[in-house]
Amino acid sequence: MIRLIDIALSLGALIFLTPIFFGTIVFLRCTGEGEIFYRQQRIGKNFRKFELLKFATMLKDSPKIGTGSVTLKNDPRILPAGKFLRRTKINELPQLINVLFGNISLIGPRPLTADRFDNYSEVQRKTISSVVPGLSGVGSIFFRDEERFLNDPQKAMSIYQNIIAPYKGDLECWFVNNKNIKLYFILIFLTVIAVLKIGDPNKILVNLGAPKSPKELC
Repeated sequence: MIRLIDIALSLGALIFLTPIFFGTIVFLRCTGEGEIFYRQQRIGKNFRKFELLKFATMLKDSPKIGTGSVTLKNDPRILPAGKFLRRTKINELPQLINVLFGNISLIGPRPLTADRFDNYSEVQRKTISSVVPGLSGVGSIFFRDEERFLNDPQKAMSIYQNIIAPYKGDLECWFVNNKNIKLYFILIFLTVIAVLKIGDPNKILVNLGAPKSPKELC
């Protein structure tokens, strides 16, 4: 059922957002390094690797520079055009193609690179990889502005590994253990709220039973 809904909604979104999609392609071709798409290997269901598709927002060699796959607040690797695309989440639109191919669902645990996935505990990794990852989900909503916690390059990796990753893992496991069609639609609705910044989806999720933020992230 969810797979059919994924196909219908992602296809409808791609058709509706065609002007934005192709406008962004032209814009990126004429700015920055001229790169349009960014492909990055992520961990999917049953630990299978796949290429996640995004609009390019950072320097081409950014994974080999600075903090690698962890993005800082005001990260110098982000291109001028990329700041707008990331703030509006337009950079995520190509992942609708991943949804059509079945690599991800509209809703699920956020697929991570291998190095960031390894920051989860063994139990978290096993639980999270038991389902199809998502374009959005509980972890994505809670950490929609993750960079705001990572403004110090010297402490960024420690904060991510010791505070953000364990909590994000708990959030994703909560989703897996409570996954149903009702929660699927609730998270789609909360994703819209998060992108438009018209409410506090975090509070709603905690009221639904999601784990509360550790005091370091409050």
